Amino acid sequence: MHNTPSNPDRSKRVLMLGATGTIGRATVAALLEQGHSVTCLIRPRGPDTPPLGLPEGVSLRYCDVTDPAALRDQGIRGDRFDVLVSCMASRTGAPDDAWRIDHRATVDAIAAAKGAGVGHVVLLSAICVQKPLLGFQRAKLAAEQALVASGLTYSIVRPTAFFKSLSGQIARVQAGKPFLLFGDGTLTACKPISDGDLSRYIADCLTDPACTNRVLPIGGPGPAITPRDQAEMLFRLMGQTPRFRRVPVGMMDGIIATLEALGQLSPRFRGKAGLARIGRYYATESMLLLNPETGHYEAAATPETGSDTLADHYARVLRGEVSVDLGDHAVF
Repeated sequence: MHNTPSNPDRSKRVLMLGATGTIGRATVAALLEQGHSVTCLIRPRGPDTPPLGLPEGVSLRYCDVTDPAALRDQGIRGDRFDVLVSCMASRTGAPDDAWRIDHRATVDAIAAAKGAGVGHVVLLSAICVQKPLLGFQRAKLAAEQALVASGLTYSIVRPTAFFKSLSGQIARVQAGKPFLLFGDGTLTACKPISDGDLSRYIADCLTDPACTNRVLPIGGPGPAITPRDQAEMLFRLMGQTPRFRRVPVGMMDGIIATLEALGQLSPRFRGKAGLARIGRYYATESMLLLNPETGHYEAAATPETGSDTLADHYARVLRGEVSVDLGDHAVF
């Protein structure tokens, strides 16, 4: 897909959720670039909250999107919109948070948007819902299913790995430590996609008929790369010989089992066990299109978009041109 030039006849009134996240901010910029009118629903903020980082030209409305009444009265306010774009997601992927945000708040927003005249919903999901073994994946998949059943036109975007989530070991390697590999480093592969390329793809969904009423798995430019490929790329950019430390998957299983046992005594350990299960999933499952008939991930069948590469991203980080706020998204 290509960027759509600004055209008043194609301009949409967009209701935007999740605008302050990394992908959300990039998507707002892409929507404005394409000439759309964007209203962002933002959670109420205290006086010491850091700046939003949103571009000029957006309309901001403050409301608790998990409260249907606030969403209706303080967010939508009786106005009419053409499209709902949701990049909203739970912060950690913990089950309770995921079902509250990725599912319940998303489903409520779809219903409220329908009442505001929205005919098209563009929902940012994740490619890992193809194989839903974790709570947040089931929550996202349930939200997808609710959208499909809503009767609205939909575009469900399932990106592969983000550059941000593959940047967790840059500082480690810069500090002289080896790159951690699960197994031999070739258990999984992905076609990572940049914030810019993904946001432009999402924005294109508003006006490209080929994107309507479809589930859209999408990666960045190929070929697919493994964690070992990522490590070799990083060391090459640093002018160093690759050094690895291999972590057996069985060790992760043991850690998870221990945390689950301790979780019988403390909710804190239950939470840690949940995060460990998420880590294991990403260490053993590829972020590529899954063939449901064979159960195999298929790199060649995984669609691609854009031109930004992970190598370019790593190089910019190493040069200090960009910084990476990992938050809860560090995945090795």
